[in-house]
Amino acid sequence: MFLNVESVSVRYGHRTARAAVDAVSIGLAAGEIGVLLGPSGCGKTSLLRAVAGLERAAAGRITMAGRTLSDAAAGLHLAPETRRVGMVFQDYALFPHLTVAENVGFGLKALPRAEREARIAAMLALVGLGHAARRAPHQLSGGQQQRIALARALAPRPELLLLDEPFSSLDADLRESLAQELRTILKDSGTTALLVTHDQLEAFALGDVVGVMHDGRLEQWADPYTLYHRPASRFVAGFIGHGVFAPARVAADGGRPALQTPLGALAGTAECPLPGAFPGDDCELLLRADDVVHDDTSPVKACIERKAFRGAEFLYTLRLAGGERLLAHVPSHHDHAIGEWIGIRAEVDHLVTFPREAAR
Repeated sequence: MFLNVESVSVRYGHRTARAAVDAVSIGLAAGEIGVLLGPSGCGKTSLLRAVAGLERAAAGRITMAGRTLSDAAAGLHLAPETRRVGMVFQDYALFPHLTVAENVGFGLKALPRAEREARIAAMLALVGLGHAARRAPHQLSGGQQQRIALARALAPRPELLLLDEPFSSLDADLRESLAQELRTILKDSGTTALLVTHDQLEAFALGDVVGVMHDGRLEQWADPYTLYHRPASRFVAGFIGHGVFAPARVAADGGRPALQTPLGALAGTAECPLPGAFPGDDCELLLRADDVVHDDTSPVKACIERKAFRGAEFLYTLRLAGGERLLAHVPSHHDHAIGEWIGIRAEVDHLVTFPREAAR
């Protein structure tokens, strides 16, 4: 691995205080983009700052390209400026009195003039702002300013780029498009990057691998598909996507293991637990909104309690006759009234189950 974070902990205040980051281990291959995802206060920014050298790790070891950046046991802590790490912050921190080109070239003053100007031109071309070299940052949009900050961070050729909530000040539509642009820029430049966000759509758009953090601990470090379809913990299952935990019971259906659920028996997938896997065979099944399909011919009926218009679809909150609540994505031309009963059925490709005790 190019970047190795091994059992790193970060503490603030007294040594006995609860760790902001608690024994977290992650790894990134060269050219890979990693994303730390989680709610506010989960420790993701503290971990990013430890990698940057802005926070001293209380435990653990950080290496990059075979070089040790931090080793708490050995008392080693390299200063941020010696780590060859670039950073892009939430507010971009652009210099208002400098032009766009001067901002991008700020960290290149040691280079000969011709080489410096060539590098600035290359970075502005990479982020699509070659036409704005002589303009002031305030004359550009928020999205363009974000790209200036990115070009400035990439200009000195850092071995690793760290980004802390780089799109948080932008509106939702712009964040989505810029996330896709940023991934293209990083891949075109071959840059290894680690980014912090609380937005899962942003994380999925950017990351080759995503880590979900909770209360200072890393819950799972995996590609976006695995996080969504095979969450390793109940927290990850609840944090990623829209879904609910429905009561279920492990049984047998024609000799095959099956789950008895409020939507009927589900069987035939490799994830189906075997009888005896849970105490009393009682468990909880994760049902995401895209696992529940509107079907007027289905014998299972649900009452629409709430609905949220999402453009191409509605997100329905449904209540079954037994009181269980589900979520469902329904095409927006299926515009049913709140209080109406509609037919639904399960269309589940991945059975994700947890012990019933975890729900309590």
